[in-house]
Amino acid sequence: MNNLGFFFILFCTVFLNHSNQKTDALLNSTPKYSLLFIGNSLTYTNDLPKLVKEEAKEKGIKVAVEMLAYPNYAIEDHWNEGKVQKLIASKKYDYVIIQQGPSSQSEGKNMLLASGKKYSDICKLNNTQLCYFMVWPAKSNYHTFDKVIQNYTEAAIRNEAILLPVGSAWKSYIESTNTWDYYSEDAFHPSLKGSKVAAMVIINTLFHK
Repeated sequence: MNNLGFFFILFCTVFLNHSNQKTDALLNSTPKYSLLFIGNSLTYTNDLPKLVKEEAKEKGIKVAVEMLAYPNYAIEDHWNEGKVQKLIASKKYDYVIIQQGPSSQSEGKNMLLASGKKYSDICKLNNTQLCYFMVWPAKSNYHTFDKVIQNYTEAAIRNEAILLPVGSAWKSYIESTNTWDYYSEDAFHPSLKGSKVAAMVIINTLFHK
């Protein structure tokens, strides 16, 4: 091999290594956010946290997700068990996202407000931002949708939390298209399409995309 060929290969090797190092540095410098989801089957159906992570990745945002969700649980039930307080106190999370049933009635509203205040207080102590994941009513209770929106909105405002207006996005879609494909066959839980919309709303709201 002549000297010119040797130096060309050496130059290419050094250039590629430098480029790879710059790429790695850019990836490693990308902010990584940690999200804790607390809820019930409206959260774990279709694995919403995973969909949120995928949606974030498509927008160039690195997030880590964790979920604490059980059937028919309200945020008060999670609080009474005590695990959620330990998780938030670990200071691992940038955002704590809470969700319960539609909460159109006074009992549900009171839980959003009173239990939500407890979450808000502990989040503030641990430098974490509380978020309300606004959901939707069962199709058979569609007439209560405005109360769901109202109660989640009021709870978020009063407890100084971020409102993730998934329910509002669902209602706008249904009323503009007269289609119900955000619902699954049971007419309450989300279809995969509905969960993907929820993930999009969550990422767009948190990161202003």
